[in-house]
Amino acid sequence: MTPPAEDTEDTAVVAARPRPRRAVSFRDAGPTAALLVIFVGFAAWSSQFRSIDNVQNIMDAAAVLAVVTCGITFVLMMGSIDLSAAGVMGASALAVALLVENNRNGNDLGLLGIALAVLLGAALGAVSGLALVLLKVPSFMTTLGVSAIGLGLATLMFGGVQPNISDKMLESWATERILGFTYLTWIAAGCVLVGWLIQRYTRLGRYAFAIGGAEEVLALSGVKVAPYKVAVFTFAGAFYGLGGVMVTSQLGAGLVQAGEGYDFSAITAAVVGGTLLTGGRGGVLHSAIGVLLIMVLTNGLVQVGVSPYWQGGVQGLIVVAAVAAAVIPQRRRNQVVK
Repeated sequence: MTPPAEDTEDTAVVAARPRPRRAVSFRDAGPTAALLVIFVGFAAWSSQFRSIDNVQNIMDAAAVLAVVTCGITFVLMMGSIDLSAAGVMGASALAVALLVENNRNGNDLGLLGIALAVLLGAALGAVSGLALVLLKVPSFMTTLGVSAIGLGLATLMFGGVQPNISDKMLESWATERILGFTYLTWIAAGCVLVGWLIQRYTRLGRYAFAIGGAEEVLALSGVKVAPYKVAVFTFAGAFYGLGGVMVTSQLGAGLVQAGEGYDFSAITAAVVGGTLLTGGRGGVLHSAIGVLLIMVLTNGLVQVGVSPYWQGGVQGLIVVAAVAAAVIPQRRRNQVVK
């Protein structure tokens, strides 16, 4: 008697996923320990750093990056690379600025305008996924092309006149506070929670891990991998779109450059948190720790008077160190470095 297709697919996921460890490894605990050490170190160095206001500022500043990193984490779990965040965020930022109440037109769609901007991000993410599975082009090339498409759309929507928003609800995201934190911070916390739940309890999350860990095993088991790849890129694009909306709330205007630099920062945060670029390891909570580590480090360097020109170099060194530490256990197996 042939087992149901669902049982076969779930069995394939179990076979493809790495075996769980009985104890927490140093590599899993390392980013959290590093975050605590860095925070305590800066707190001892600077009284301004350890103030309640500064802690709130760190959390508020981390909101957009946390949402973008949550999306890109799912792509990295599959072993792919997504460089489309900047373009997708720019397109969504201009879209929401023109759909809610603004100085350019008579639109006042409110929540519907925000939803449409997020859907635009999801659509661009779907284009990345479809180009990957249909054209068989490496993900970093397809997503780089989609980023260019997004920036082109944003430039067309910009039209030479900056759209300034006057929608009270969207403006309140960056100004109103609950328990000391802005709405943006709570939105980011909600996104991390949703991302973790999807990763932990849905087939999409399990298959993202399985694709990154052993895609060939999954495919040979009869699972159609392509639809899940498209779904992951679509899901990530929605998060980028929401990130663009959040930046618009912060700036009070739609800018083509709304997502500039977020792709590198998000990959940095995910890798530092323990999500491998080769896929199959890490996750949303790991990446969230990476976001906090990066933001605490950046804020701390500012508080102690380190030049902004050095801060980028420090982040780069952290990425190299994190990647090197992550691949140490794999060096014996991977004799060839690509």
